[in-house]
Amino acid sequence: MSDTTKTLRTADIARIMQLLPHRYPFLLVDRIIEMDEDKSCIGIKNVTINEPFFQGHFPVQPVMPGVLLIEAMAQTAGALALDHMGVEAAGQLVFFMTIDNAKFRKPVGPGDTVHFHVQQTQKRGPVYKFACEAMVDGKKVAEAEIGAMLAKSGK
Repeated sequence: MSDTTKTLRTADIARIMQLLPHRYPFLLVDRIIEMDEDKSCIGIKNVTINEPFFQGHFPVQPVMPGVLLIEAMAQTAGALALDHMGVEAAGQLVFFMTIDNAKFRKPVGPGDTVHFHVQQTQKRGPVYKFACEAMVDGKKVAEAEIGAMLAKSGK
């Protein structure tokens, strides 16, 4: 039995912004912790009342739109895949391809910290599939299976 411990990578917001083209107000991941190669990771979003979508969804009882939870899962998965590629990621973008088995279990609102648990389930060339869960306080609030493809940027 080996005493070696695997070192997991992390990505702060500066690194995430190097990996993804998304910017405010559409960058939905604040930090990524526990990246295990391109196999799995956990992304974090600190939800605040200052989020622009709360102005209209819903002003009396603010709820983060489910589609944005899915997008945040996809951004977390994309950053994981690109980070693992290292220098080969230069000029690459991750394009969302599929959403399967999406379920929303509990509303997410201001003050919540969402942890996006992403697990790679399949990789064939530039095409990835991920099983994703969004968790708040250890409880699942949403889940989906996401397909994505890496492609060269048009610029």
